[in-house]
Amino acid sequence: MVDSCKLRSWMAGALLAAGVSLSGGACASSIKADEEVIFFPTAAQLDKESMAWIIPVHGWIFEPEDDSVWRTAVIEALLEQLELDPAARDDERFRERARMFLVDNERGKKLEVRLDGRTFALGRSEANGHFTGRLRLDREGLADLSGNAWLPFEAVMRESDRRRFSGRVQLLDPEGLSVISDIDDTVKVSVVTDKRELLANTFLREFRDVPGMARAYGQWAEAGAAFHYVSSSPWQLFPVLSAFMAREGFPPGAFHLRSFRLKDGTFFDLFAAPEDSKIPTIESILRAYPRRKFVLVGDSGEKDPEIYGTVAKRHRGQVVHVFIRNVSPQDDQEERFAAAFQGISERNWTVFRAADELPRIELKVED
Repeated sequence: MVDSCKLRSWMAGALLAAGVSLSGGACASSIKADEEVIFFPTAAQLDKESMAWIIPVHGWIFEPEDDSVWRTAVIEALLEQLELDPAARDDERFRERARMFLVDNERGKKLEVRLDGRTFALGRSEANGHFTGRLRLDREGLADLSGNAWLPFEAVMRESDRRRFSGRVQLLDPEGLSVISDIDDTVKVSVVTDKRELLANTFLREFRDVPGMARAYGQWAEAGAAFHYVSSSPWQLFPVLSAFMAREGFPPGAFHLRSFRLKDGTFFDLFAAPEDSKIPTIESILRAYPRRKFVLVGDSGEKDPEIYGTVAKRHRGQVVHVFIRNVSPQDDQEERFAAAFQGISERNWTVFRAADELPRIELKVED
């Protein structure tokens, strides 16, 4: 007798290789009792030919390693790098944040999700435990969901497993205004320019918001703007970052962070070379929504002016404004900003220090 779930899994793999997702009866995901799943918030796009929603799903499956020789050794190495008192190993905040870098990523796991009453198979998880899928849903069935609404979904579990792993995707209208925002030193105080301060703010201290930014973003969201948070922060920080942003009242949005494995580097490499990942990520968002207009918000701590200037020049019809928070204590950045935005009208970029300098979004592209 043929195992219907195994057959369905084989068919799903073949179809996913061709760019198609399989839906139908539920087969439980291969999530063990000692494994956890995190789904990252994403944004869907409407296919103009089929008028179906293309829904990206992105998640991470891993096994926590709370008691292992390797974990203990890595924590000791981290304490040494940060030049911390060994007693810090017992600090609850430090252990919570370091924990996500010390998990056992699960490769080759198959997962299925239930969305809008239908079940979809996703691609198998990769070496870093991340898995993805692109699902299709007819727009007609979701006619009552519009205006950048959020659609929930959850992993299909074994009948004996009562846990729930849920996620959500935002259905972005083809036209409208989107904000692409950096996180570190744009909405959260990180001090990226000082690596030891950065690591201390990342692992030891309570996250602090940049005053007024949540209120400004909230006003933009009320006016109809959608949000993408694009950062060189690693995915391992997503749980604490998303909790911080929800607590401070930042609008929900899709997250686009950076892949990082401890075996590939050290903790001092966590936020390295943002231009290597940020430009391709931002441009992929712009390509996904060719009729939407975009506002880019970043800071002067590292490369945001140069990155955003490059993107704005390449996509003049879409990027309507760039805001850069100047985090330098001296007013000596004029030449840098002028070079970064050379060829872009001064009406389309603004340098600010305090959030109350940000206007309500009523911006137009210069002809």
